[in-house]
Amino acid sequence: MQSRIVRLHGKRDIRIETEDAPAPGQGEVLLQMAMGGICGSDLHYYQDGGFGPIQVREPIISGHEASGYVAALGDGVTFPPLGSLVAVNPSQPCGTCTYCAKGQPIHCLDMRFMGSAMRLPHEQGMFRNLLVVPARQCFPVAESISPAEAACAEPLAVCLHAVAQAGDLSGMKVLVTGAGPIGLLTMAAARHAGAAEIVATDLTNAALARAPAMGATSVINVAQDAQALARYEANKGYFDVVFDCSAAGPALRSAFATVRPRGTVVQVGVTGDVTIPLNALVGKEITWCGSQRFDREFEQAVALISSRAIDVRPILSHTFALDQAVQAFEQAGDRTAACKVQIKLGGLASSPGADA
Repeated sequence: MQSRIVRLHGKRDIRIETEDAPAPGQGEVLLQMAMGGICGSDLHYYQDGGFGPIQVREPIISGHEASGYVAALGDGVTFPPLGSLVAVNPSQPCGTCTYCAKGQPIHCLDMRFMGSAMRLPHEQGMFRNLLVVPARQCFPVAESISPAEAACAEPLAVCLHAVAQAGDLSGMKVLVTGAGPIGLLTMAAARHAGAAEIVATDLTNAALARAPAMGATSVINVAQDAQALARYEANKGYFDVVFDCSAAGPALRSAFATVRPRGTVVQVGVTGDVTIPLNALVGKEITWCGSQRFDREFEQAVALISSRAIDVRPILSHTFALDQAVQAFEQAGDRTAACKVQIKLGGLASSPGADA
């Protein structure tokens, strides 16, 4: 069988190509892919050829946020059921290295993460209409859930892991800097975890307009009112927890200024080297911790999406056909209008929600 794929050859060089799709082997399934979401890292690969030390050095199939229908089962596979819509976990830790043995598979020394240019050869991603993957990476969603929602399991898992880094959020006052898809899903995860107040900041009104539906109790456009956060600096800070989803220098400085003494700043956004207010970090005894990817949170994300305990639909903004992949990436780069941009990869037309 021939699979149509979205392959990035270099900066702003996306080509729609075909390649043979293998039959599923032992423990594998063949998926007819339905929907794939464009992530910030995908966009950096397209716009800049990479970010920081991670650069695209050979052609790569992008995409690590995706859903598809189970079209065929390999030997020994009885689950997930044939025809079911599944969210695909792109994370493939080795299971045997030092960190996997410690129960820290996120830090696997031989991690294979679909659609990532970190390794060479690159790990190929899911922007294609046929994909063979291990059955254990496939998580069925409820019948009422669309492929577009199912494809949000990966970014939601990232945000659930970030929220877990902060500890118990019950009754807490929270600031989320950056209202892109990750920031918005972090708000939803924080609300689900019991946060009492969630203030969202961003540079655009279009992004902030989605924040109340995702759990924000108030929003601040820091481009229009740079001093609006100042009131939260009184008495050494107001917020119990800050999630920095922007990785912008000004946002990070605001995080340290507005978090209370012995509060927590969770670093979700990534960038290159930045200057930090070290005196505030030390003087206020702030806990500043990083958060990368996810582990068991993927299954949790699928369950929350399936029950709509976290409703991801407000972040969905644009859908493009596979042939329109270039237009999809260009749209994803326009933050004045786009939030989560997805590519319709295919799917079974007769399956529930296939055209959603």
